[in-house]
Amino acid sequence: MTTARTIDQQIAEAEARVARLKKKAKASETRRKIIVGSVVISNALQDADTARRLAALLRRNVTRDVDTKELAQLLESLDAKASEGHTN
Repeated sequence: MTTARTIDQQIAEAEARVARLKKKAKASETRRKIIVGSVVISNALQDADTARRLAALLRRNVTRDVDTKELAQLLESLDAKASEGHTN
C-alpha cells in the first residue's frame, strides 16, 4: 500500500525543488561571470587599448571601497599595459 502525501508535503517538496533549481541557476550565472571576466581580463592584459578601456570601465562602475581595494592590483596591471600603448 502506498502512503498518500498530504498537500502540505507536496508543497514542501515542490518548494524544495524550486530552491534547488534557483541554486543551480545562480551557480551557473556565477560560473558564466567568472569565465567572461577571465577572458576579458586576459585579453586586456595583452592589449593596451583594451586595458585602458577596462580600467576606465572599472573605475567608473566599481564604487564600493572593499571592491576598489580588491581591484587595486588589477588596475595597476591594466594601467601598466595601457601605458605601453602610449610609448609606441
